[in-house]
Amino acid sequence: MSAQPSVHPDVMDKLVSLCKRRGFIFQSSEIYGGAGSVWDYGPLGVELKRNLKERWWHAMVRARDDIEGLDAAILMHPRTWEASGHVAGFTDPLVDCKACKGRFRADKLEDARCPQKPSRHPGQHEACALTEARSFNLMFKTHMGALEESASVAYLRPETAQGIFVNFLNVQQAMRQKVPFGIAQVGKAFRNEITPGNFIFRTREFEQMEMQFFVEPGTDMDWFAHWKEARMAWHLGLGLSRDRLLFHQHDARELAHYARAAFDVQFDFGGTLGFQEIEGIHNRGDFDLSQHQQYSGKKLEYFDQVANKRYVPYVIETSVGADRVALAVLVNAYREEAVPGEAEGRVVLGIHPALSPIKAAVFPLTKKDGQPEMAHRLAAELRGTLAVDVDETGSIGKRYRRQDEVGTPYCVTVDGQSTADGTVTVRDRDSLQQDRVDATQLKGYLAAKLAG
Repeated sequence: MSAQPSVHPDVMDKLVSLCKRRGFIFQSSEIYGGAGSVWDYGPLGVELKRNLKERWWHAMVRARDDIEGLDAAILMHPRTWEASGHVAGFTDPLVDCKACKGRFRADKLEDARCPQKPSRHPGQHEACALTEARSFNLMFKTHMGALEESASVAYLRPETAQGIFVNFLNVQQAMRQKVPFGIAQVGKAFRNEITPGNFIFRTREFEQMEMQFFVEPGTDMDWFAHWKEARMAWHLGLGLSRDRLLFHQHDARELAHYARAAFDVQFDFGGTLGFQEIEGIHNRGDFDLSQHQQYSGKKLEYFDQVANKRYVPYVIETSVGADRVALAVLVNAYREEAVPGEAEGRVVLGIHPALSPIKAAVFPLTKKDGQPEMAHRLAAELRGTLAVDVDETGSIGKRYRRQDEVGTPYCVTVDGQSTADGTVTVRDRDSLQQDRVDATQLKGYLAAKLAG
């Protein structure tokens, strides 16, 4: 499926540069030439992603009484992946080019570029020599124990969902939950992608935020509709622009064999990437629990005491790519704008304040008259509740620009008047408005602004 065309500009190259320069995201093992499509989150990137995961966890677990949290292991019994279908069917069609030694997904050649002639797709250049397509399993294989033998084969999980399914009864019985209820998990997954790329959009190591909601058969489509709308509302709550979000319904060709219905939440990343999936909402029916029941020999039924009946619940899944949503937040937030009275203008990350890595930056205007001491004292008071930076280097204009680039919502300046009357200037990132605030009221002032 080709992405829907975008009306937004391509800012990816600029964003990659900004992310490295300002400490959001680095190429993994860069000093050794890098590891293909693996990325490290720097000091600001890890704060952004942690804020994003915390917001999801709060919405899905802490703010509800019908969803429980879980942290299942990455390594699982290999029969798990036989039951789920990943051993036999988790494959992509792979072709090699004998001329350039490149590898490509046979079903995505129109999205790839020929290494020898980038204006063409693989197979279009006269020198191309593509092999016949063959199946390539995307799971990373490893071994458990001291000997590398077939009996010790294990896999790095390609999704977190199976850890939830095999723990369905454990959680239900331990927490005395009644159907309908859900289990949520945030964790790493691994896929040996043939053609990863587009920065952190498609990587071999990534993080998922998944929730499986167990329902009585017959009520599944109502719950599916509920979660479809609830998840779109959550993305809008991150500050993602409404015109950059849409639902894509899976047609018969795209629908997984076990799925009764499926929608993707797609975000417009701009340029040629366009609209791409950042979350999937799926009605998985009873496929997963039935498969694990069959392969394990253990009953995974729910007993409804009120109705006096047993059944295998259906599952409504919401599966979010934490890295993809982080990238969507950055793309959505990036803007370049003119500033009155300044020739250079500024680059701004207009990140939702709840997600911003730094909530407030404190600047002493000069390095004398007690201003640095007051700035550090205010920062120490704020750090009890907020992520705060103190910047003493360069002109006040350059310091503003640095904070604009990393998405800091508020900058606090300590000047000569501050040491005289105890007030500071608070500057808003988006409106550029400056308010004079009593330093003793600063914590409450910022808390109110950030809450809004």
